[in-house]
Amino acid sequence: MIKINLLPHREERRKQLKSNFYSLLLFAAIIGAVIVLAIGTIFAQQISAQLDRNDFIKAENAKLDEKIKEVANLKSEIDGLKARQQAVEDLQGDRNQPVFMLDEFVKLTPEGVHLRTLTQDGQKIVFNGYAQSNQRVSDFIRNLANKSVWVYKPDLIEIKSVNLGQGRDAKRVVEFSMNVAIKRPREQESVAASVVSASGAVEKPAVQKP
Repeated sequence: MIKINLLPHREERRKQLKSNFYSLLLFAAIIGAVIVLAIGTIFAQQISAQLDRNDFIKAENAKLDEKIKEVANLKSEIDGLKARQQAVEDLQGDRNQPVFMLDEFVKLTPEGVHLRTLTQDGQKIVFNGYAQSNQRVSDFIRNLANKSVWVYKPDLIEIKSVNLGQGRDAKRVVEFSMNVAIKRPREQESVAASVVSASGAVEKPAVQKP
């Protein structure tokens, strides 16, 4: 006897497959949403941690900037103190300088040269005077440039021929003006120390090995 199933089993199977497909699709969507949410949470935590590190670095940089400013202020204060100390030392060292310079000018002024005025302006002295000839002025400049301990860089400002005196007593002389730079005592000590060290290095005998 042949049995024939007249129920719509194929339709039922299709419905079951569709239901399973939709269930799997919903499950996949839920899994995907969970994965996206988890990845987003991880990224958010990493970004938050990086922002915290950036804020920490900015705060430390700000602290370093403050320390750098303090160091710069301290350096400027130290430089100011050194400058004031140097000024005091220069004042103390310059007290006897005019006496030594005048004594030196007497020794270095050649015959036939008469100094009329000497004016000091800071670290510079301006001479005005008369000389018998241009050669006398050249000798005076040469003495100041090569033999002076207290001055250097003589610079001739003006030189001209003038008549000195009146009538029969009038003489034709050379009027000149020049300036020289003044050496401070500390500059002399520095030059002397370098000369001594150089001479010591040159004159130091070689040690012979036995």
